[in-house]
Amino acid sequence: MLKRLCLLFMCLASPALSAGTGLIFVSLERGNEVVALNADMTEVARIPTARRPRDLQFNADNSLLYVACGDDDVIQVIDVATLQVVDEIPTGPSPEVFVFSPDGSRIYVSNEEDSTLEFIDVASGIVEARVPTGAEPEGVINALDGQTIFVTSEVADMVHVVDAASARVVKNVFVGTRPRRFIVTPDGAELWVSDELSSEVHVIDAHTYEVKEILSFLPPGFRPVDVTPVGMTLTADGSTALISLGRANHVAVVDVASRDVQAYVLVGSRAWDVALSPDETLAYVANGLSDDITIIDMKSLRPLRSIPVGRTPHSVRVDH
Repeated sequence: MLKRLCLLFMCLASPALSAGTGLIFVSLERGNEVVALNADMTEVARIPTARRPRDLQFNADNSLLYVACGDDDVIQVIDVATLQVVDEIPTGPSPEVFVFSPDGSRIYVSNEEDSTLEFIDVASGIVEARVPTGAEPEGVINALDGQTIFVTSEVADMVHVVDAASARVVKNVFVGTRPRRFIVTPDGAELWVSDELSSEVHVIDAHTYEVKEILSFLPPGFRPVDVTPVGMTLTADGSTALISLGRANHVAVVDVASRDVQAYVLVGSRAWDVALSPDETLAYVANGLSDDITIIDMKSLRPLRSIPVGRTPHSVRVDH
């Protein structure tokens, strides 16, 4: 605990010299490591982790990168300056996706095997609350006001609305089949959830929790059963959404206002996650079955190249 408190104090006391490196980090679910790449996609380091690293999240100043390791029940902490694991926080069984509270003091993590959303104090590592969810919770995200947390249940086909103050589910929203991940629009008005097995994205009013629209996707030459949306991201202005379509091996580029698909971009096999470069000129797609990262040019909406990274890329994050 003392080590964690000292680490937290140092990160809060002064800005990190490593912030804004532009490094691209990819968790390798079967490689048990996180690979760090330069913007030109040359390899900088391979960082050994606990088993089955999945979701990645930076702390507020990007000095630390946290990684959920599902088979060892920990969230490990990587120092972005040294590219080494410097700490770890125990979790419940099979942590998958997590998010920080707006003030950075808590981690909210979905524990896949015991069907809970866990509240963990970052400084002490103490579990403050466990919120029961439907089976196999995955996606976790905050409402912009920080008072509400949303979590998906893959088996129950619903989004749980959790009150952060009381650590209780206050509403359940039924969505498509096997909901996975979230994005919230920059104005805080809409919550988008990817439904892997119904080839959809449900758009939910983030205040009333009513489903506003259901978006469907079908790249040319694919069957609906092949379209399995998972990872999503938004441009900073909220005008464009990128949605990785899993087994359909494409990313859908969607105009948020009109809901129109601007392009289907061919990437690698099982497109699982997507992130944008700091200037939003490029997108990086983690392809879980072809073991590579595809780079998309955001002006032409065409793939530039794919870079092998290692076994089963899961999540990709860029140090802005």
